[in-house]
Amino acid sequence: MKATKALLCASTFFGATVAAQAVDLEVTHWWTSGGEAAAVAEFAKAFEEKTDHTWVDGAIAGSGGTARPIMISRITGGDPMGATQFNHGRQAEELVEAGLMRDLTELAEKEGWRDFIRPSSLLDSCTLDGKIYCVPVNIHSQQWLWLSNKAFEDAGVPVPTNWDEFVAAAPALEKAGKVPLAIGQQPWQTTLVFQVLLTALAGPEAYNKIFGDKDTELAASEEIAKVFAAADQARQMAANSNVQEWNEATNLVITGRAGGQIMGDWAQGEFQVAGQVAGEDYTCLPGLGVHEVIQTGGDAFYFPLIDNPEVAEAQEALASVMLSPDTQVAFNLKKGSLPVRGDVDLEAANDCMRKGLDILAKGNIIQAPDQLMSADSLVQINDLFTEFFNNPELTAEEAQKRFVELVGSAT
Repeated sequence: MKATKALLCASTFFGATVAAQAVDLEVTHWWTSGGEAAAVAEFAKAFEEKTDHTWVDGAIAGSGGTARPIMISRITGGDPMGATQFNHGRQAEELVEAGLMRDLTELAEKEGWRDFIRPSSLLDSCTLDGKIYCVPVNIHSQQWLWLSNKAFEDAGVPVPTNWDEFVAAAPALEKAGKVPLAIGQQPWQTTLVFQVLLTALAGPEAYNKIFGDKDTELAASEEIAKVFAAADQARQMAANSNVQEWNEATNLVITGRAGGQIMGDWAQGEFQVAGQVAGEDYTCLPGLGVHEVIQTGGDAFYFPLIDNPEVAEAQEALASVMLSPDTQVAFNLKKGSLPVRGDVDLEAANDCMRKGLDILAKGNIIQAPDQLMSADSLVQINDLFTEFFNNPELTAEEAQKRFVELVGSAT
């Protein structure tokens, strides 16, 4: 296995008297779309230019839901990689508690991570019992509606400025042969749509109370019933969106075959690879044009505990490189996300990234679901919305009742 090769490459013959050797460090992640591959290549390039080590790419096709079980199985099964991607939050909590992840506190204190990582909740999500176990590398927000300017031009209607205008334009889009709303069939995509609708239409406070405080009374309210009615509209608008992957849905927007997509800001990477320009070829509406808010989720890298000083040195080197100012800029411009450093120059940011930076500067932020609710609870909610979007006979009212039960039992 690659991890075993890394260990062999890192072995020493004379103990501490021999200088650190170059390591082939396997890094696992689920970044496989065009925009994602371009972004992760920036990490690999920086790691190999700034150190003597080699990045061994361990991309796992599919979403995080597909990749995470594989990653966890390898770590718990004694075949750890050098570094692995997770999302900010509680996804790796059990691995940390089991003593399988490296403590990065000493490195973080030496480099002053708390002085430049913004918002501080990102590093808090890497912290357990006062110790830091991961490196946040970006801020990803899912609170966006991406619109094809061409699709609306073909349909003879103005590009919408909010969710209500988007819904009102759906009949014209359908008449012009367009799919109003592109949604892939992966379970997390339908849950993302609901979470964005909830935050945009009911407001950030309602989102925090439901996912953070597990407020069943609010979840059962008429206010949230309106969100479920909007989710019903969304599934009708997406009825002919016959794609699986999120980036396939993004491509429908890029090519003008769909009017819009509710998706995280990582979609920007796909628009950039396609040569499209924000504000000209496509339009972005943070918070669906209703409640402009940035979700401070995103990606972080953890480093499995490997009893080898050479591998440990390479792991620390990668952690440091990922947070260096130039790497943060290069990676996030390709990824479509925002940097975790509050002290970097983003003069090259496009129209949509600037919108995100402005919202972040105003402090209009919420935490990601993974930071508020356990992975098991979110899987159950994923399952509900997968069923809702695929079963027209499941009414909004019944789905809301089941949602209330899941919120009540969530951890």
